Amino acid sequence: MPASVYIESSIISYLTSRPSRDVVKAGRQAITSDWWLNSKSQYEVYISALVEEEISGGDPTAAAKRLEAVANIPNILITSEAQLLADALVVSKAVPDNSVRDALHIAIAATQGIDYLLTWNFKHINNAETKKLIAHVVEGDGWVCPVLCSPEELGGNNYEE
Repeated sequence: MPASVYIESSIISYLTSRPSRDVVKAGRQAITSDWWLNSKSQYEVYISALVEEEISGGDPTAAAKRLEAVANIPNILITSEAQLLADALVVSKAVPDNSVRDALHIAIAATQGIDYLLTWNFKHINNAETKKLIAHVVEGDGWVCPVLCSPEELGGNNYEE
């Protein structure tokens, strides 16, 4: 059975946005597109209602494009256990008070037994300083912490140096 991946909202945004002039953003867009085309099929891929809510905002044309990209991806549940774990992540300061949605993405993936949480959010999710704290809280609550990573990190050998 293939490993499972929870796709966080930033992935869909990079996948569907207009090409950026910013070199970092353009690189992330290219990596995301490559992962989507060449690696996604190797995994069981999931989103949540939280992802759908986040990507449905903003410009209606752009939102429609984002929602179309995930139209065939199954939703996993946002359970009461996920809400409790998200609260624990915030209370413990593993995720800042102003980033409750980020904590909920992590908690959804953890409580549903997802192997990887794919994100470009380096501020509060895939951050070298916070990953250890996040894993400590998740595992302290009795769950297995998903691997928090970017498409580049999950891409294996698809990307050249």
